[in-house]
Amino acid sequence: MKELATGIQHIGIPTNDMERTLEFYRKLGFEPAFETVNDGEKVVFLKLHNLVVEAYENGCAKLEYGAIDHVAIDVIDVEKAYKEVCSLGLNTLNDEIHFLPFWENGVRFFTIEGPNKERVEFSQFL
Repeated sequence: MKELATGIQHIGIPTNDMERTLEFYRKLGFEPAFETVNDGEKVVFLKLHNLVVEAYENGCAKLEYGAIDHVAIDVIDVEKAYKEVCSLGLNTLNDEIHFLPFWENGVRFFTIEGPNKERVEFSQFL
């Protein structure tokens, strides 16, 4: 399977409020890449470089932490990203940037909360 996989294709996030969801992801730099209607419900694929989030209305999104724990976005400067997120008034779940001894030199990261209770992590490999 490793030879077939090239990375994350998309991450699906249900929503009860598509406009609020689109506004949130646009603030992060995502742009709509494809829009459609599936079984009467709006579906929008939002793209940031090679990361794609599928937002889909289903009218009964639970708006709680669920099977998708978080969406991680790779950043080249986590401190600048943290300042940007704070300046946009987004809901940070961390009061500071954290470190984990993952990979060769570790990672620094912080997490914010989206409008559907999804957690979005900003992570920098060191």
